[in-house]
Amino acid sequence: MSYADAKQVSSDVIPVIDITSLRDGTDAETVARQLHVANTGLGFIYIKGHGIPNELITKTRTAAFEFFRASPKNKEAVRVSKSHRGWIAVGGAKMEDDAKPDLKESFVWGYQDKTGNMPDDHELRGENQWPTFSPNMENIAMEYFEAAHLVAHCLMQGFALGLGLERDFFLQTNDAPLSRASMVYYPAQPEAAGKDQFGVGAHTDFGVLTVLCQDDVGGLQVQDINGEWIAAPPIENTLIINVADLLSRWTNGAYKSTPHRVVNRSGRERLSLVLAYDPNPETMIDARDVFGPECAPENPPITCGDYLNWRFAKAFSHKKA
Repeated sequence: MSYADAKQVSSDVIPVIDITSLRDGTDAETVARQLHVANTGLGFIYIKGHGIPNELITKTRTAAFEFFRASPKNKEAVRVSKSHRGWIAVGGAKMEDDAKPDLKESFVWGYQDKTGNMPDDHELRGENQWPTFSPNMENIAMEYFEAAHLVAHCLMQGFALGLGLERDFFLQTNDAPLSRASMVYYPAQPEAAGKDQFGVGAHTDFGVLTVLCQDDVGGLQVQDINGEWIAAPPIENTLIINVADLLSRWTNGAYKSTPHRVVNRSGRERLSLVLAYDPNPETMIDARDVFGPECAPENPPITCGDYLNWRFAKAFSHKKA
C-alpha cells in the first residue's frame, strides 16, 4: 500500500451544522449547543450558512492558481519572510521532526489595516508581500481574509455561548489579530513518493481556530477518537472548521484539537483556502478565565503570541534559519 488509507464513514461522524441562525441572531443558543457538542467530540465540523459568497471563493481560487502556476522566478520575489508572509516553497514545512517535508506549497498573508499597514508588535507580524505579476491579488486576498474572519468571529461567539460565557468572551482582545490566511497548493502526489510522504503530514493546528475551504478534489483525513483515520470529503457549499491547540488549551482540553493530514491521491491539483484565526498577541490563554478560579489548568497560562512563536519555530524552516 503506497498511500495511507482512510475509512469512509457516515455523515454524522463529522457533523454538518447550519450556522445561519447564529449569524443572524434568530436562534444562536441552539447552534451554540450543537457546536459545543461537536467541539467536545471530534473537534471537526462542516458548517453551512457561513455567508462567504461563492463568487468570492471562486475568484480567490482563480488568483491562487494564477500564483502557483507562475514561474519559480516570479514566486521567488515574494519568498516567505521571517514574519511568515509570502511564498513557502515545497519542502518549507514539516509537521513532525522525523517526518519528510510536506509536498504542499503555500502563499501566506495576514491582517493589515485599510491603509495596508499592520502593527509591529510580534515576530509573526510583518508586511504582506504581494506578487507584482498578479495586480489584483491583494484586493481579492484581503476580501477573502475579512470574510473568513467574520465566520471565525461568529463561531467564537457560538463557542462562548456553548460554554455558558458572555457572547464576546473570546473576542475581547481582537482589534489587531495574529490571524493568518493561506492559499495552499497540493500537486498530485506520485505513487512512488511512498507511504511516508504526505501533502501535509499528521498534525494538529497551532492556534485557536481553523476555517478551511476545500475544493472538490478531496484528500483530507482526520484521526478519530479511536486513533483510526477517516476521510473528510468535500461537501458542496460548506466549510470545515476545527478546534486548534490554543483553543483546546484555553478550554482545558474540553474542546478537542484533532490530528489531520492530507493525501492527494486524486491525480489532480488540489487547492485549499485556510484562515488560521488567532486574537491579539497579548491575549492570555488561561483556562481559569473560562471555568473559574477553582479550575486546575493542565497547562500554565501563556500569551497567544508566545505560544505561536514556539510552535512556528518547530515547524517551519524559514523560522529556524
